[in-house]
Amino acid sequence: MGSGRVNRVNRSVRDARVKGAELGRTAATRSAEIGRNMRTLDVPWARCAPARMVRESILQFILAPLMNIYTRERVWGREVFDRMPFPVILVANHSSHLDTPTILRALPLPWRQRTAVAAAADYFYKKRGVKELVALIFNTVPLSRDGGGVGNGSTAHVDKLIKQRWNLLMFPEGTRSRDGALHKLRSGAAAIAQQHGIPIVPIYVKGTHDAMPPGRNWPKKRWLLARRYRLEVHFGAPIWPRPDEPRSDIMRRVKGFLEAAAGLDAPAPPTPAPARVPERSAAPVV
Repeated sequence: MGSGRVNRVNRSVRDARVKGAELGRTAATRSAEIGRNMRTLDVPWARCAPARMVRESILQFILAPLMNIYTRERVWGREVFDRMPFPVILVANHSSHLDTPTILRALPLPWRQRTAVAAAADYFYKKRGVKELVALIFNTVPLSRDGGGVGNGSTAHVDKLIKQRWNLLMFPEGTRSRDGALHKLRSGAAAIAQQHGIPIVPIYVKGTHDAMPPGRNWPKKRWLLARRYRLEVHFGAPIWPRPDEPRSDIMRRVKGFLEAAAGLDAPAPPTPAPARVPERSAAPVV
């Protein structure tokens, strides 16, 4: 091989190394930026005792009566929370903005008041007033849908919450289902659960897509004497991730429960008798 050709090969190798290093620095910079953005967008004051009291009052005395005009809710599997300590990752299907208040109403009161809701940073956190309002009403925490991952700082605020024994409600489809069907589940919930050694409680929500599908900001009206939309919440047995288990396998187990619940008119096994969500719950606990 001639010296000219050797020099060209060496320059190509050096250029490749430089480009690789630049790409690595770019990825690291972007990762750090995502982490900083998530921490900046978070609204910690929404988890203080006065905010929790306000949130419970809004849910019980404003949202619940309004929802009861259009819907009637039934819950299966709530006894799983009798056998578990905080914290857990709650993982649910997602097809409506009604999903979050429906699930929160179905949770036992002590669990509801220690549950944060993962919300898309690019959707709910664009405007300061909106992010603070949803944080107050639903105790949301921002997560990125288009980059980052566990361990790069983008979930540091979530890690802190879990260490403080807050539960986290996540919708791993990433967005609301346009047709009401269950779609691909992302593995972020499995990563967080595996990192902290805590279980995932799968939740299947039924009926919210019919009542308020994507594109609507209020439940659909029915004719005067029509029955209210029936909403169902099915809590599954906790799924414990193994330390060396691929995250895709963990989410496959979650999806198995969701698919089983989706295919049944009755609750997915094992199932207790349904519990009616009371029209009015006990006074807020702070």
